[in-house]
Amino acid sequence: MKKTISPIPRVRIAPSPTGFLHLGTARTALFNFLFARKEGGKFILRIEDTDIERSKKEFEEDIIENLRWLGIEWDEGPDIGGKYAPYRQSERKEIYKFYLEKLLKEKRIYRCFCTKEELEAKKQEQISRGEAPRYDGKCRNLSEKEVKKYLLEQKPFVLRFKVPSKKIILKDLIRGKIEFDTTFLGDFVVAKDFFSPLYNFSVVVDDFEMKITHIIRGEDHLPNTPKQILLQEALGFPRPQYAHLPLILGPDQRKLSKRHGSVAVRDYKQQGYLPEALVNFIAFLGWNPGDEREIFSISSLIKEFSLERVKKGAAIFNIKKLDYLNGFYIRQKPIEKLTKLCIPYLIRQNLIEEISEITLISNFSGVFLIKETGEKIDFEFLKKIISLYQERLKKLSEIPQLVDFFFKKELDYPKEMLRWKNMEDKEIKAVLDKLEKIFLNIKKEDFTKQNLEQILIAESEKLGDRGKLLWPLRVALTGKEASAPPFEIAEILGKEKVIERIRFAKKLLR
Repeated sequence: MKKTISPIPRVRIAPSPTGFLHLGTARTALFNFLFARKEGGKFILRIEDTDIERSKKEFEEDIIENLRWLGIEWDEGPDIGGKYAPYRQSERKEIYKFYLEKLLKEKRIYRCFCTKEELEAKKQEQISRGEAPRYDGKCRNLSEKEVKKYLLEQKPFVLRFKVPSKKIILKDLIRGKIEFDTTFLGDFVVAKDFFSPLYNFSVVVDDFEMKITHIIRGEDHLPNTPKQILLQEALGFPRPQYAHLPLILGPDQRKLSKRHGSVAVRDYKQQGYLPEALVNFIAFLGWNPGDEREIFSISSLIKEFSLERVKKGAAIFNIKKLDYLNGFYIRQKPIEKLTKLCIPYLIRQNLIEEISEITLISNFSGVFLIKETGEKIDFEFLKKIISLYQERLKKLSEIPQLVDFFFKKELDYPKEMLRWKNMEDKEIKAVLDKLEKIFLNIKKEDFTKQNLEQILIAESEKLGDRGKLLWPLRVALTGKEASAPPFEIAEILGKEKVIERIRFAKKLLR
């Protein structure tokens, strides 16, 4: 009698630790997680590490770390255990051996002694005739005597499944009715030996043993589906419900890969994309809420998600959309949190380093050293700098290039940058002389953004064109053509540094 599937939805993500967590795998994990939370079910993480040569612990750790970073939590898994442990395939070999021996005893699988050379020759022959390559069944009906002879000779073998000729009809929750003709499959290999199962066999056993009710995965797994259904039927397992997600394509309409840029989640993390932005972005790679809304937290995605709204057509990866979403979430961050997120990027670019000296600085959140000048600064100073660029940031990795001038002893830029429109060098020099006098006459306690803006705007109006005063000032303070307003920058730099930089700019004009 067939066992029935639990009415409580149980879904899984089963990545192979042969590489860093792929964006597509993260999307599949997210959709499984959202479905489980929406339906009151369980979400399981299973590590498919039977590929001993390519599987590495560092990749498993990366998968776990970055799924957690995205806010995707599981109810059972290799790190937290669960009722159906173990959750690593490499630790489940005895389970696979039991089911392989069962199928062999029932003559559903058989030993195939064909060599790699024989199989390759047959494959090339079929291709030359315009046929799709498949196993010709040479070892399917070997007698017991022949099998024993080969075993005594210690001839290598694999285990093949006897594929019955039939039609399989699948009602996919996303793609609708799909029909497979098994005639074109050929007997496929299910294991290299009794302790080395291949993907299609181990996944069927694991899904049954872990009572998986819904298999939500990428469309690229569709060719595996008929093989897995045949194995389920041979083992007397119930068939889970399938939902195949659309492919993720690059802008060139080809499957997303490294040629389109980063495909690993950790790369986006290192570039300074926020987890909430990445989750929001990948949720829309194949799904939409049915209206014009674009901003969704994980909690709102759980509330709104349904497989019915997953599209059949391929999803297009659009980095501009990700940048837009990331910029939005950066602007929503409290400045304290955003500053802490930006600090590692400033340290990585050798602009500052964190020091552990005990200090009485108010609101202590760390003491830092400006590498180039040796000056000590505190968290509040960094917070002021980051706040100037919160509205401009698309990703955190941009921050060093935007604010590096705050941490430099001397700027390096061509004198041509100081020029506003058609101003002559002598005009620029006169403006810089005026600016130096203005700053010298402002008391340190009055060196505030509001006061500086009031004074400088009034002076710039006298020239008939604000740019004549404010453009050279901006460049002198930052060495950049684009920056935050010079008033805020001057306040943070302080009176002495502002005057130093004005004088440096004047030297360039000599």
